[in-house]
Amino acid sequence: MREESAKLVAVLALPPVVAFDAAIATQVFGHEGLGRYRAVLCSTAAGPVATTTPGFGITVEAGLEAVAAADTVIVPGFRRGPVPEIALDALRAAHRRGARVASICSGAFALAQAGLLDGRRATTHWVHAADLAREHPAVEVDPGVLYVDEGSVLTSAGLAAGLDLCLYLIGLDHGPQAAVRRARHMVTPLHRAGGQAQFRLASSAPAGGRLREVTDWALANLDQPITVADLARRAMLSTRTLSRDFTAELGASPRAWLITARLRAACILLESGDLTVEEIARRTGLGSAANLRLQFRRAYDTSPLAYRAAFRVAPGGQDVPDRRRSRPGLD
Repeated sequence: MREESAKLVAVLALPPVVAFDAAIATQVFGHEGLGRYRAVLCSTAAGPVATTTPGFGITVEAGLEAVAAADTVIVPGFRRGPVPEIALDALRAAHRRGARVASICSGAFALAQAGLLDGRRATTHWVHAADLAREHPAVEVDPGVLYVDEGSVLTSAGLAAGLDLCLYLIGLDHGPQAAVRRARHMVTPLHRAGGQAQFRLASSAPAGGRLREVTDWALANLDQPITVADLARRAMLSTRTLSRDFTAELGASPRAWLITARLRAACILLESGDLTVEEIARRTGLGSAANLRLQFRRAYDTSPLAYRAAFRVAPGGQDVPDRRRSRPGLD
């Protein structure tokens, strides 16, 4: 395939850029092979660009003229803040002329500031999702997925999810086999089980004030069939008042908080031992393996055993490898 027919991918590094995100996009498309793509790392101007990693800077070869000519523009994550208006104008112009625009991690904030996410579903790193929704209420933020395809505008979750998105784009452009070949070359699965919800661990954040004793007691007795009425009696409140206080202080109803706490406990047991799913369900008060699987799927979009395979830690503190991945061609 001739160089002239290669699709130009402009990776717009907004300083300070997340170097990992920028490297993913340039690595995937810059080394895709067969001349399908030509990747250009650019910024508001050619030259040095600071990164979020102390002592690690990069130099980009082009300015915004690369965005003006690109078939696809990818905005890696950056330290959040106002994006220069010239960069926002370049993103808007690229989108208007039909270029595909995508973001990795907090790069979604640049797309949102440019107005490209208004009325669209989008995602970002789960750490930033609530801020994206608050700062840009016209955006429908989905914090649980690895990436979102809205046609000409795509967004991904943080860091490694950018790799998922880039492989997906290759599949869109050249078919699934091209994406599979690129994934094999990069020694990564083409599709990962579940979304980023499995990385956003269920929070059992402690309460303050008069709820602290209640939540501490619940966390110490998760193996028991605790009800909202039990919590209310422990707090010496009516169930209505307890629900109001839980929502105000912890952002969830007592029942939702309790399920979240049970799931967090289940995650810890899956990460640190070999207990059966049935036993984990019993110890965390989720009752049965079937209910644990159901609640796990709802919360994390994956299964307990898939979670264990991804996050299990050996007694010495080392990750336990999934030996099935050593088989040639599994990915």
